[in-house]
Amino acid sequence: MRPHPCFVYVLGTVGSDYRSNMRTYVGWSKDLDQRISKHNKGTGAKSTRGRQWQLLYAEIFFSRGAAMSREWYLKRDKNFRRVLLKNWIS
Repeated sequence: MRPHPCFVYVLGTVGSDYRSNMRTYVGWSKDLDQRISKHNKGTGAKSTRGRQWQLLYAEIFFSRGAAMSREWYLKRDKNFRRVLLKNWIS
C-alpha cells in the first residue's frame, strides 16, 4: 500500500497596510485544500486567524517525516519566503 502524500506549503497574506502587513505561514498537511480552507475560516493555526490566505508554494512528500523536516527548514528560510511574497505581490 502506498502511503498518503503529505504537503508542505507556504501561504501568503497582505493586510490593509499593504507593504508593512505582509505575512507568510509555513505548514504541512495530508489534505492541502482542506487545510487552506481551515486557515481561511479561522479554524487553522492561531497565528493565521483573521486573515485571508493564498497558496504561494507547495511541495509533495511521501513520508510524514520528510514533510515535517522540510517544513522546519522552510520556516527558517525567511529569504525564500520573502522572495515568494515579492513575486506574488508584483
